[in-house]
Formats: sequence, structure tokens, C-alpha cells
Amino acid sequence: MFHPVSEAKISKAIVSEFSRWFNDYIICDVIIVGAGPSGLLAGRDLAREGFKTLIIEANNYLGGGFWMGGYLMNTLTFRAPSQEILDELKIPYKEAEEGLYTADGPNACSKLISAACDAGVKILNMTKFDDVVYRKKKVEGVVINWAPVSTLPRQVNCVDPISLESGVVIDATGHDACVCRSLEERKLLKMADFGPMDANTSESLLVEKTGLVSPGLIATGMAVSTVFGIPRMGPTFGGMLFSGKKAAQEAAKFLAKNPCHAKEKISS
Repeated sequence: MFHPVSEAKISKAIVSEFSRWFNDYIICDVIIVGAGPSGLLAGRDLAREGFKTLIIEANNYLGGGFWMGGYLMNTLTFRAPSQEILDELKIPYKEAEEGLYTADGPNACSKLISAACDAGVKILNMTKFDDVVYRKKKVEGVVINWAPVSTLPRQVNCVDPISLESGVVIDATGHDACVCRSLEERKLLKMADFGPMDANTSESLLVEKTGLVSPGLIATGMAVSTVFGIPRMGPTFGGMLFSGKKAAQEAAKFLAKNPCHAKEKISS
């Protein structure tokens, strides 16, 4: 039924293909930390515009909270005009009441992941953000390690990380705001913390504040809430999608002024 092939050839195919593309993305235009809805949509838009885009994700799965809504129920909610993006992604939805829509979490998440991959985004999952590459007062990449390393006993977790370079980095790590936090710890960025629940206030502010927070670093999604002290918004996801779109626009603007020339750099 299946074509005969040896186990060694299977292993060789995995190692060869992964090594090939990973080597090509050690330097890229954009690195997005976090594969939740805002990170995935930002990645899709940037890759569609021809930017060499890499997403790193600490979990084995992609999508973050986009797989489910509140209280472990996998129904997502969106407020108008979010249905415009749902239509664009071909995500089915229902109108719960005027201006409020619901969608199936697994369906919506899988469509968004597929759209990002189809656009050309490359993804390193099970990969933990460890630090930033910071030179000349600008974020120029990230330091990464295998996610399982942090779970190992102290006596065996001394595994050195590696570094990736990019023209711009996007923090899409949710409320943790891991990339922004790494700058705050060095007093290179002043942050607030996300506020109490207020969906009506938070979504518009989230999109408004999405953008450059330090040279070479853009915040998107709930990382924006943590940086600027915006109220949390709970299981409504329109703001996340629009924030991802705006992050892509801001990244493209930054790269236009500060070109990365990733392909030229990797070959030099």
C-alpha cells in the first residue's frame, strides 16, 4: 500500500529539510514571539507582503487562547467590525445579537494557522524566548532555547541558547509580554500592567496602542495591555485580530526606514 522506505531515510528527510530552512531563517526580516491570534495574523500579513517572517512559540500547539473562549468553552466572540476579518479568513460565524458574533474556536484557529503557513510564515514551536539581541540601542533579534530545557533539573539545564537576528521583533506573548519585560528588567523600557476587565474600553485602546514600544520592538495583542496598563478584555477576540493587522503595518513601516536585507546578510 505504501512505498517502502527505511527508517534512516525518514530521519534524514526530517533533519535535512529542517536544517535547510532553519539555516535560511537565522537572519530574517521579522521575528514574532508568540503564535496566538495577533502574532499569527501579523505574520500572515507580513509574509504576504514578501517579508521573511519567523514565528517562535514555546508550546507544541499554535493559536494561544484562540482555541477556546471563556471557561474552557470553545466558542469565541467577536464584536463588529471583526466579522470583516472573519470573512477574509473564511471563518464561519453566527450573529448572537446585533454587533456580536460567535465562531467555533478550533475551526477559527485552524483557519488562521493555515493562512499564516500558506502565506509563507515559518514556525519554530517548542522554542522558548530567552532574551533579546540588543545593539546600538535597538532590538535586533532574539535569543532562544528549546522550551523543555527550562523544565530540566538545575544540574542538567545549563544548555546554551542560540541567537537569531531580524530587522524587527514583534512581542505577541500575551499578558506576559516576555520580550518587553526583558527590556524592562534592564530599565530600557517602562511598563505598566494590564487593568481589570472592561471589554468595551480595552479592544479599541489595544489597537490604538499597538506599535513600536522601543527601537526594533513592536507590541501586539495582550502584550500591549501589559505595557500600557490597558484593561483586560476576556474572551472576545476582535481586538487581537485588528492588533495583529496593525502590528504588521507598523513593522512594514519600520522596515521601510530600516531595511534588514535578510537575504543579502545571510549569504555574506
